[in-house]
Amino acid sequence: MTTTAPSTSRATPAGRPPRIAVVGVHGHGASHVRRVLELQRAGEAALGAVVDPREPGPGHDAHDTAPWFPTLGDLLSTPGHEVDVVVLSTPIPTHLPLARAAMEADLDVLLEKPTTASLAEHAELVAVAERTGRRCQVGFQTFGSQAVPAAAAMVAAGEIGEVVGLGAVGTWVRDAAYWARAPWAGRRHLDGRDVVDGVVTNPLAHAVATTLLLGGATRTEDVAWVDTDLYRAHPVEADDTSSVRVVGADGRRYGFGLTLCAPRRSPARVLVLGTRGELEYFYEDDRLRLRSGRVTVEKTYGRTSLLDDLLAARTDPRRELACDVRATGAFMRVLEAVRTAPDPTPVPEDRFEWRGDGDGRHAVVHDVERWCEQAARTQQTFAELGAPWTA
Repeated sequence: MTTTAPSTSRATPAGRPPRIAVVGVHGHGASHVRRVLELQRAGEAALGAVVDPREPGPGHDAHDTAPWFPTLGDLLSTPGHEVDVVVLSTPIPTHLPLARAAMEADLDVLLEKPTTASLAEHAELVAVAERTGRRCQVGFQTFGSQAVPAAAAMVAAGEIGEVVGLGAVGTWVRDAAYWARAPWAGRRHLDGRDVVDGVVTNPLAHAVATTLLLGGATRTEDVAWVDTDLYRAHPVEADDTSSVRVVGADGRRYGFGLTLCAPRRSPARVLVLGTRGELEYFYEDDRLRLRSGRVTVEKTYGRTSLLDDLLAARTDPRRELACDVRATGAFMRVLEAVRTAPDPTPVPEDRFEWRGDGDGRHAVVHDVERWCEQAARTQQTFAELGAPWTA
C-alpha cells in the first residue's frame, strides 16, 4: 500500500498536541469521540471540536467537552477554532464533499467506510488528496491488524500450499430498528444521490475489503471484473443477502457469501484456501486460525487504531498509512458493481421467515448459512450454486 504525498503545508505547532474534530458524533461517531478523549487524557491529542446537526446533550461524551458546530463549514469558517485532523463519521453521500472540504482546508482526514458512494467519487477523492498533499485514511480497521501481515507471511512460507482462492463468510442479523436508523439506511439512492447501503458495501464491507487485501488486491487496477448476485428479504431497496465473485488482474478468484438474514449472528470470517490447508481470519477479534494437514493453530493478534496510525504518519512523511484512500480502490470496484447492478431480487416469501417483534423483527432466509459458506469456498454465486431462493 502507498500513502498520500507527504504533507507540504501546515503542521501542528511544536509542543501542542494535534487538535481533532469529530464530524458526526451520534451512532458510530460516538466511539470516535471516546477514542479522541482517551488520547486527550494521555496528552497525545485534543478534541478541538464536535460537528453534528444535533448538539450533543447531557450524557453524551461530547457534551461540554469541546465547542459544537452544526456543520463542518461552520467550524472551518470560525476564527479561533482551528483543528489539524477531521474524523468523518457521516452518511455515505456526504463522504466526498466533506473530505474534500477538509483536505482543501489543509486538514488530514480519517474517513469512515465505505470510502465514497461511487467509483467516480473515489477517483475524485484520490485526486483531491494528491492535489492538496493531505492524508486521507479510510476506516477499514482490519487494515491496522497485525493478523494481516502474519497471514501473508504464512502464505509466503507455503504453510497452506498454493493459494487456489479466497473468500469471506458473513452471516449477521439486522432487525427493523437497524433499517430505520436513518433516512438513508437500506437505500440505493436518496434524493437523486447514490447511497448503496447494502450488506456488501456497508455492514460487511470489512469482509470484502479485507479479503481483497489478503489476496494483494488494493488498487482499482488490481480487479479485472466483478459478478454480483443480489437479493433482499427485508422491505428495503438495498441488498441484505448477496454473493459476489471477484477476479483479480492476476487471475486470483474471490468469493463472498454475505447476509443480514441469518438465524443468529456468527463471527465474520475471511478464508484463504490452499492446496495443503487453509487460513481463517476472524477479523472482528483479530484471530487467525491455520489448518494444515492434521495441525490446527490459532492465535490472536493486536491492532493499531487507524486514528493513532494517522497521527503517527503526520509526524513522519516516510510512513505509509495503514489504509490510504488509494488502497480502497479494489473495494470500490466491488461497490461500483453493486451500485450499477439491477435492483436486488426479492426473496420469495416461502424461502424465509420472520422472527421477533417490533424493532427486533428480522427476516431469516432458510439455510442461508450453508449457502454463504459455499459461495465463499467455491467462488460461485448463489444462482450458480442453485440456492433455493434464486429460482
